[in-house]
Amino acid sequence: MAISIDTVYQRVLALANKEQRGYITPQEFNLFANQVQQEIFEQYFYDTNQFAKVPGNDTVYADVDDMLEEKMQIFQEQQTVNYNVPNDVYRIYRVELNNINCEILRTKDFNDIFQGGPLTKPSTTRPIANVRNNVLRVSSGNNVTNIALVFYFRKPRKVEWGYTVIDNKALYDPSTSKTTNFELHASEESELVYRILSYAGVTLQKPQLTQSAGAAVSGQIQQEKQ
Repeated sequence: MAISIDTVYQRVLALANKEQRGYITPQEFNLFANQVQQEIFEQYFYDTNQFAKVPGNDTVYADVDDMLEEKMQIFQEQQTVNYNVPNDVYRIYRVELNNINCEILRTKDFNDIFQGGPLTKPSTTRPIANVRNNVLRVSSGNNVTNIALVFYFRKPRKVEWGYTVIDNKALYDPSTSKTTNFELHASEESELVYRILSYAGVTLQKPQLTQSAGAAVSGQIQQEKQ
C-alpha cells in the first residue's frame, strides 16, 4: 500500500512548525521527498549486501531479510526486452533466454566467452547476457540476440504533492494529474518524515531541526536492525 504524500507533508509541516522553525514550500517538499525516497530505496540494496556477508546463524537475520524482501518486491518487474532495456531499470537481477537462466557478465567477459573456443562458448543450456549503455545482448551459441526476458528492480516513480492555490495558499489537490504518492512500504512513513525534515533544516538554516531529525532517523534504523 502506497504512503500518502499529503500525510507525510502534513506531518513534516506540523513538526517543523512545532517550535516555529519555518514553513516548507510545496516545491521544496517535493524536491526533498524525491531525494529521500531514492535514498531509502537504494539503502535496501546496501542492507541486503550487508546482511548477506554476516556470518553465523541465518535465523538471527530472518526477520530482517523477510522485511527487506517485502519492501523490495514492490519494485520487482519482468519484461520481454528487444534491444533496449526499460528506462526505469535500476538493477537487473535475472535474464532468461528460452526459459533458461543466463549468466550475466561484464562486457569484456561476455566478448571473451562469445569469441572463445568450443569449450567456453555459450550454449542453449548455458546462455550468457550482457547489458551495456542500456543495450541487451544475449547469446546461446554462435549468434547474439537482443531479445530476452529480463527481471529487474525498477526505480521508484517520482512523487509530487499536487496542489491548488486559493487565496495565496497552497491547498492539497489529490485530483491533479501531478499528485503521486510514495511507493515505499508503509513502514517507511516515519523515516520519510524525519529524513525530509533533516533536509528542510538545512534550507531553513535551522541546525537543531536537522540534528533532531537525524537523531530520529538513526534511532529508527537501529531499532529496525535489532
